Amino acid sequence: MQVSTAAVKELRQRTGAGIMDCKKALLETEGNLEKATEVLNQRGLTLARKKANRIADQGVIDAYVHPGGQVGAMVEVNCETDFVAKTDDFKKFVRDMAMQVAAANPLVVNREELPQQIIDAEKEVYRNQAINEKKPEKIIDRYVEGKLQKYYQEVCLMEQNYIKDPSKTVRDLMTALIAKTGENISIQRFSRFQLGG
Repeated sequence: MQVSTAAVKELRQRTGAGIMDCKKALLETEGNLEKATEVLNQRGLTLARKKANRIADQGVIDAYVHPGGQVGAMVEVNCETDFVAKTDDFKKFVRDMAMQVAAANPLVVNREELPQQIIDAEKEVYRNQAINEKKPEKIIDRYVEGKLQKYYQEVCLMEQNYIKDPSKTVRDLMTALIAKTGENISIQRFSRFQLGG
């Protein structure tokens, strides 16, 4: 089977994967872009998991201030080498994360950082909502869990929908960058500033 250059280019734009990886994925999936994207995403996830234990002590700190000067954010993103830290792709990712933090106002990077008392308080609110809405007892736990997952997507940076492309999460973006650079990358910390806040 012959794979067109246009298909390889399209897949490369979608995933950020290398040309040969895109070509292989398209050959495996007989030219199906959706399936090839899925294949590369799976490989990216595998790659990201393998690299997660490697030390990332290089990186970039960047800031974004929204036009009008009312809201801004500063973000630290780490990688393994200063070579990757100096690439345009990495710097763009860091800038986009600062913009994401300013716009979407997350509380933490990952859900594991949320204090247990906040999670317990949210669960209590959702349980009371379910009871007030007269939900059947057997579905209350599922209702609470569903609401909690939505809460994580709102307040955990890694789980938020990316503001420039809501079909992707921040984790999806970072996984694609890990696959592209071949290095462990992590969002270390952020601060958000709002005038008068």
